[in-house]
Amino acid sequence: MRRVWAVVPAAGRGARFESPPVNGPKQYAPLAGSTVLEWSLAALLQERRVQGIVIALAPDDTRWPGIAASIAGSKVQTTIGGASRQESVMNGLKALEGQAAAEDWILVHDAARPCLTSTDLTALIDAVEAQDHESSDGTVNGALLASPIVDTIKRERGGVAVDTVDREGLWRALTPQVFGFARLKQALEEVVRSGVAVTDEAQAMERLGLAARLVRGSPFNIKVTRAEDLSMAEAILKGTEQSRMRVGQGFDVHAFGAGDHVVLAGVKIDYPKGIIAHSDGDVVIHALCDAVLGALGEGDIGQHFPDSDPKFRGANSRVFLREVTARMHAAGLTLVNADVTVLAEAPRIAKHRSAMAENLAADLGVAVQRINIKATTTERLGFIGRGEGLAASAAVLLDAKTPQ
Repeated sequence: MRRVWAVVPAAGRGARFESPPVNGPKQYAPLAGSTVLEWSLAALLQERRVQGIVIALAPDDTRWPGIAASIAGSKVQTTIGGASRQESVMNGLKALEGQAAAEDWILVHDAARPCLTSTDLTALIDAVEAQDHESSDGTVNGALLASPIVDTIKRERGGVAVDTVDREGLWRALTPQVFGFARLKQALEEVVRSGVAVTDEAQAMERLGLAARLVRGSPFNIKVTRAEDLSMAEAILKGTEQSRMRVGQGFDVHAFGAGDHVVLAGVKIDYPKGIIAHSDGDVVIHALCDAVLGALGEGDIGQHFPDSDPKFRGANSRVFLREVTARMHAAGLTLVNADVTVLAEAPRIAKHRSAMAENLAADLGVAVQRINIKATTTERLGFIGRGEGLAASAAVLLDAKTPQ
C-alpha cells in the first residue's frame, strides 16, 4: 500500500493580505481562537493515513515555534521554503527523501486554506488509493479537490464585461492535491528548470501530460487571500468542524485479591485487599479509556494495551489514559465532560474524590470541573455486594478541538 505524506508551503508573505492587527503573513492571522495555519493543519493531523507533514517556512519565520509547542509529539516537521510556491513544495519533497518512497502519495495543501473538512480529505485519499486498483493508460496520476463553477462567468476588458464564458466543464481547483512522489518531483524540477510559474501542482503535472482526477469538494474550502476572507472562514468553521460531538461509554470490573491497597483514578487507597489484574487494576481509568476509545471508534483498551504484553505488567494506568488522550487530540477532538461511577461496597471514595478528579483532568487535558466522579453500592447484591470485587462505568462527550 502506498503511503500518504503531506507538504504545506507556508513561506508566503501574503502580499495581497492587508490586516494591521495581524502584522504578518496571512497564515498567522487569528481565526476562531487559533491561527489560519493551525486550522489548515487540523484535518491533516486528524487523518490517520497521513504519515507525516512537512511545513515549508520562511527563513526568518519566528511565529512557528509558538504553534509547534501546542502540537508537540505530532507527525510534523519543518523545512525552509523558497521564493515561490513550487520551490517551497520542492523543498518539502527534499525533506521527505529517505522517508517517503518514490511511489508514495504526496498531498499538497495551502497554508491559508483553513476550512478543509475531514470528509473531503478522506474522499480525496480514497480516490488516489483506488487508482492503485484501477486499470489506466498512465495519464491519470493523482487527484485534487475541486468545486464546479456555478456562477455565470464574464470576461473583462478595461473594467467592462465583454463576453460570457461557457462554464460547462469548468471547476475551481482547491487543495489538497495529491500526486505520486517521483512524478511530482519530476514535474516541479521541470518547472523550475524552465522558469515557468505555475499556480498549483496540477498545472505542473499537466506540463508532463499527466492529468489528475477531480474529487468534488466543498465550495466552502476557501483560501484566505484578503483580510475580509477571515470573517467568512470563521463563519464556515463554526458551522462545520466546530460541531462534531461524539459520545462514548465504558465499563470495567476487577476481582479483589491479595494486597493492601487499590488504585482508583491514579489514587492509591489503603484497603485490606488488592486487585487481581495485569496492570494496576484501576477500574476507573480503564472504563474511562474505553469510553474515549469508543467515542473515537478505536476499539477498546484491550486492543491497545493487551494483557498478553509483558511491558504492561503492573503498569500505571495513567500512562494508558495519557496515550488515549493523545489519540483523542490527534483526531481533532477534546473532552467536553466525563461522568464516572464507581460500583463498590468498599472502599469508600468520598475523601479521595477531589484527588481522583484532579488526576483524570490532568491526564485528559481539561479543567477539573469537567470531571464528575460518584460512587454507589449494589445493595449487597451480586459479586460486588459480596465484596468480591469492584467495577466502574464511564460516559464521555467529545467535541471538535480548537487548534491551540
